Amino acid sequence: MDIATSYYASPVGLLRLRATVSYLCELHFCDAEETSAAGGAQQPEHPVLLETVNQLMAYFSGQRRVFDIPLCQQGTVFQQSVWSALLEIPFGKTISYQTLAKRLGDPKCIRAAASTNGKNNIAIIVPCHRVIGSNGSLVGFGGGLPKKRWLLEHERKWALGVQTLF
Repeated sequence: MDIATSYYASPVGLLRLRATVSYLCELHFCDAEETSAAGGAQQPEHPVLLETVNQLMAYFSGQRRVFDIPLCQQGTVFQQSVWSALLEIPFGKTISYQTLAKRLGDPKCIRAAASTNGKNNIAIIVPCHRVIGSNGSLVGFGGGLPKKRWLLEHERKWALGVQTLF
């Protein structure tokens, strides 16, 4: 299976995008060193990658709250259920890992749900950043807690209708 790669310099940092012919399969935070190492391997004209960048630009400008990119992540049935549950968290809202486990039908699966949340390969679009600690603290985010905070503040700002950039 051929994987196309592109990079997007978002307001919250550089993002690496990867897609198959039909699906977005990765959206990761990365650094400039990674793009240099990639050399000529980029395919920014790939239709799925172009649409992903367009929707990300709309998200960051406050014009999009829900993504409709075709997604594909490889994982177990449980992992797929966690990633599906993440897609149900509304823009501008957060839930705790405990609430996530309850939504999955097993309050005891909190550690497994948290671990799977951390294995999400499609950041922002599959909004793992919307899951927080039971006490309201920001915990666990592959892009780092400052990026998680930025994303949550960005969404709250637009959910409240505040139109100025911070």
